[in-house]
Amino acid sequence: MAFPSTPSALWSISLLTVLFTAAVHSNIVNGRHIFDDDPLQPVTSDETVSVGGTVTLTCRVAQSDNSSLQWSNTAQQTLYFGEKRALRDNRIQLHRSTPTELSITIGDVQLSDEGEYTCSIFTMPVRTARATVTVLGVPGKPQISGFENPVPEGETVTLTCTTTGSKPPAKLRWYKGDQEVEGRPDVVESVPDDPTYNVSSELTLEVSASDDNVLITCAVDHPSLAPGDKRSEQALRVLYSPNVQIQPESDLPREGEKFYLRCLGNGNPEPLSYFWEKKDGELPPLAKSEGAFLYFSMLNKSDNGVYLCHADNGIGKNKGEYTLLVQDEAKNISDPTAMSTSSGVDHAVIGGVVAVIVFILLCLLIVLGRYLIRHKGTYLTHEAKGSDDAPDADTAIINAEGGHSGAEDKKEYFI
Repeated sequence: MAFPSTPSALWSISLLTVLFTAAVHSNIVNGRHIFDDDPLQPVTSDETVSVGGTVTLTCRVAQSDNSSLQWSNTAQQTLYFGEKRALRDNRIQLHRSTPTELSITIGDVQLSDEGEYTCSIFTMPVRTARATVTVLGVPGKPQISGFENPVPEGETVTLTCTTTGSKPPAKLRWYKGDQEVEGRPDVVESVPDDPTYNVSSELTLEVSASDDNVLITCAVDHPSLAPGDKRSEQALRVLYSPNVQIQPESDLPREGEKFYLRCLGNGNPEPLSYFWEKKDGELPPLAKSEGAFLYFSMLNKSDNGVYLCHADNGIGKNKGEYTLLVQDEAKNISDPTAMSTSSGVDHAVIGGVVAVIVFILLCLLIVLGRYLIRHKGTYLTHEAKGSDDAPDADTAIINAEGGHSGAEDKKEYFI
């Protein structure tokens, strides 16, 4: 057979050879399911593992020709040849070895273990397959900064959340209470001489009194973590002016009794000073203020009016109002409204009881009458009538038969 000897013909043959070789190599390197009709072609799969975790690499063939399978690392160092360990690294262990499978595990995985691992079977020609191991850098617990001291209401506060060591870069989420809030876009910074990243985010809030003691949470979102695995919380402390309310000793202040009003100033911090006054007038002579309390030694109708309590906690001032209405002592002892109401209730109860008793008595009379009619009937005969005046039985019979003969003349009288 004659071979072409011209330079152009030789160049064409060489080019075809190179393209064919490259195609075959490409199929072997990149295709894990290439040569589906080749039972000796190894098959592997890519794996993802977090730093510190364990990854299992599995290589299989459809059938065996007694050729050994081999795993090599990213530096093309042989790890296992069949059941035989080739590299002294206690992190790498044999998982399973059969004529058609070679599986190994790599424990305590580090970022340096990332890369392509090769499975080979030493046939003619040698067949190979590659598995890419992706190692996730686990982000550290987020740290919140920017809040050290309480903030007065109405001002703004900026919090910064930072996490380190993530690969790929983590995402940060902010929560105010149970509600997610939007922070500024994450800032991602690569770490020199390290494949991991530092990520930070800022959250700016205008605080109000209702934000006092509210939890601000920064949570890390990353493939290596379950939701909520790593998060940090910061309680807001807000300084706000007092919300003032006046609490009476009782809801029914009565004339002639002792009484007091208490001023409640709900603020942060607690009020430092209180001031009492009576609207449209001076405090009564028998009223005495002592801090948050206003005492009345003896209530009088002249004490009626609107009382004001001013509270100051250094952040702001506020006031509360209470209208005092002193009840007449006699009215409280025998309140006509209460008495009429009570009398109405008592009359209704008594009327109901009487009606029930009358009904029961009527029923008893009816039953008793029917019983007497049936069982209490009596009668007198002439014999009985004669016995009324007779001194003895013989006389009674004579008296009863006197002037009468025959049983047919006997009459009976029913009473």
